[in-house]
Amino acid sequence: MNSTVLAKEFVQKTLDEMPDDVSVEEIIKELAFKRMVERGLQDSLNDRVISQEQLEKQIASW
Repeated sequence: MNSTVLAKEFVQKTLDEMPDDVSVEEIIKELAFKRMVERGLQDSLNDRVISQEQLEKQIASW
């Protein structure tokens, strides 16, 4: 299955889970949130993570 079909299925599933009176802004926010979670989980599965300590050091350097 190609990525276009997967993307359309992802969008359709998200829309199906939302109420009929949902705004475009809410749809966009929900799609963005789900995509960020999906990417984060994929990063975790591929060991693209940092420790809490590393994160705290990065934040402190801001």
